Amino acid sequence: MCRFVIYKGTSPVQLSHLLTRPCHSIINQAFDSRLRLDRRRPMNGDGFGVGWYDSVYDEELGSQPCIFTSVTPAWNNVNLTRLAEKIKSPMVFGHVRATTAGSLSLDNCHPFVHGKLMFMHNGGIADFQLIKRRLQNSLPDVAFNMVQGNTDSEWAFALFLSHLPDPDARVFSSVTLRKAMLATIASLNSFAADAGITEPSLMNFCVTDGESVVATRYISSRKDEAASLWFSSGTAFSEYAEGGHYKMSKADKRENIIMIASEPLTFERADWMEIKTNTMVVITPKMNLLQIPIMDQYYVPPSDPLASARATEFAQEKGFLNPRKALGASKLSLHKSSREVCC
Repeated sequence: MCRFVIYKGTSPVQLSHLLTRPCHSIINQAFDSRLRLDRRRPMNGDGFGVGWYDSVYDEELGSQPCIFTSVTPAWNNVNLTRLAEKIKSPMVFGHVRATTAGSLSLDNCHPFVHGKLMFMHNGGIADFQLIKRRLQNSLPDVAFNMVQGNTDSEWAFALFLSHLPDPDARVFSSVTLRKAMLATIASLNSFAADAGITEPSLMNFCVTDGESVVATRYISSRKDEAASLWFSSGTAFSEYAEGGHYKMSKADKRENIIMIASEPLTFERADWMEIKTNTMVVITPKMNLLQIPIMDQYYVPPSDPLASARATEFAQEKGFLNPRKALGASKLSLHKSSREVCC
């Protein structure tokens, strides 16, 4: 299973503070996860990717994001470490991969990019081979020709592009991105229903144009929990103790930083809030964070007893879920053996 992290801030962050320095950074989670354990594939060593936007617009460079990907394990890539120490950006996507669909190649490493847009996926589209041809047939040329690899994730991105009024636009509103994301999920659910697929699909998607971010924590089921997703916000994200111990500070009510992650980057319980299953998260250009329920056939109202009784086994068996109680337990474990955890 894969995992991702998103950073959006009013000021640029040095990539190392997200990717390499924290003792529970996404890179360290790739080989030493303490919260989201996958007994089938305990290491995310099938490549990684990081994408970022320039802090200041340069006409010659354009507004497209820069992408760095590799098929080597993220924790063993010296170029990533070097670049992370020298690059700053106010909008960053990071992803580490454990192959579940598609071969080990650069073309299959997230984030995927088209024009101004970056896209990542954490999860899996069930029995994708049964709907792949129909999905492809539904795409306009601009979306179909964008695909370079062979993952369900990149084809989902192509489907997302097909639901945009203009995938090559220079400006996207958060409302436009939100509507396209909802239409993408609805199309995938429709394809699955027509194909008679009964296994749920895990669709934690995220997309950005460098200004807005839209992310989902979603599963096509009324009785199962989705893959985990968390957010943290505050005024500063910094190291407070040697050994890569970071925390989110809140000096006032401003939101200078918003992070979304498959697994928290710190063990501070107060830093992170769990996003509810089948919820869309929107970060607007003005740093407002909106949580919007995805109200389709798999939506369960909070007043319904089923909402608090979703089963965790499906996502846990696939290594996509870390229960809330694990955060406190792992924090205690960290303090007892910080040298072991953070080396």
